[in-house]
Amino acid sequence: MNPRPYRLGQRQTAAEQTRARIVAASRELLSSPDGVTAFTVDAVASQAGVARMTVYNQFGSKTGLLEALFDDLAARGLIDRLRAAFGQPEPRDALTELIGAFGNFWETDRLVIRRIRGLSLIDADISQTVRVREEYRREGFRTVVGRITEKHGKPLPEAVGEVVNVLHTLTSFETFDHLAGETRSPLAVVPLVCRLALAALELEYGEFAAEVP
Repeated sequence: MNPRPYRLGQRQTAAEQTRARIVAASRELLSSPDGVTAFTVDAVASQAGVARMTVYNQFGSKTGLLEALFDDLAARGLIDRLRAAFGQPEPRDALTELIGAFGNFWETDRLVIRRIRGLSLIDADISQTVRVREEYRREGFRTVVGRITEKHGKPLPEAVGEVVNVLHTLTSFETFDHLAGETRSPLAVVPLVCRLALAALELEYGEFAAEVP
């Protein structure tokens, strides 16, 4: 038997473990009392027990590392919920499930997400990364609103953009974070955000909102 594939598999496994350790170290540092100021490539490398160049070899940059952290958070608290939401046959249910999916995601690690979004205010590269991911969320709601239009004939094409913008705003981390405050979790305010979203749709057509229990 040729031992080379086995050795390649070992190296791949070791690389994946190293990558996971670096991502976990990033999350730990962003969760620490020093938060944003503690989050440097040198600090991440030290926390993960690897060389500084290993971080760059794995992720390319600090921004690439944050992208990987976002992906890790999404894998934990979003991807499966998105599949379930888009799999709902009734568009109204798809909408509320989608809102719940983002509420669940914002709760996955509220402090870390808050700090990443804070970094996006002072770092142009991180800001661009966050904006790209925000557009994914916008497109999700555009898809659901499109299904609503197919079934109900409303909102009219000229109103779709505005409806999507409202849903996008209502489901932002900032909206969930402010509504939850210090005493509740983002997941706890999902029913409220659903009601606000359905009220926004009612402005366009009462038939859809009237069906909501």
